[in-house]
Amino acid sequence: MFSKLFKKQPLQVYAPVKGELVSLEKVPDPVFSEKMMGEGLAIVPSEGRISSPVEGTIILVADTKHAVGIQANDGTELLIHIGLETVALGGEGFNTHVKAGDKVSVGQLLIEVDLAFISEHAKSTVTPIVVTNSQDRTIQYMEINGYVSGESIIMSITK
Repeated sequence: MFSKLFKKQPLQVYAPVKGELVSLEKVPDPVFSEKMMGEGLAIVPSEGRISSPVEGTIILVADTKHAVGIQANDGTELLIHIGLETVALGGEGFNTHVKAGDKVSVGQLLIEVDLAFISEHAKSTVTPIVVTNSQDRTIQYMEINGYVSGESIIMSITK
C-alpha cells in the first residue's frame, strides 16, 4: 500500500517552443534521426522563444548559443538543439537568457531565436529535444504530429 503512495511520479516534459511536433526520425540529420544522442522528439518552431520544458538546472549553454542542456530535478538530462547546422552561425541569431548553473522552472525563457535569420542561414529550424540519458529511462510520447504550445506535455519520463 505504501509503495503506491510514495511511487515517484513521471517527469512531465512540456514543449519548449510553439510549433509542429514531429518524430525524431523525421529530423534530416542522422545524429538525431538515428537517435545517436538519445530518444526524443522535435518541433518545427513557429516562434523564436525557447523556454524550459522542465524544472531543473542548466548544465550547458553552447558557446554558439544554438543548444542548451538541462538536468531535470529527477536527473533526466535534456538537450534542446535549435536548428540544424546552426553551430556554424557562431551565435548570430541567438540571444541567451541563462547560463550553466542557473535553476530554471517550466516556461522560463532560455533563448530567443531569430527564426527568419536561421531559416535563411542554416539547414533547418527543426529543434530536436533529446533525452541524452534515455538508456535508463522509459519514455512515453504524447500525440506526435500536431501543433504544440508551452502548455503541451510532449513526453512523460520514468526512471
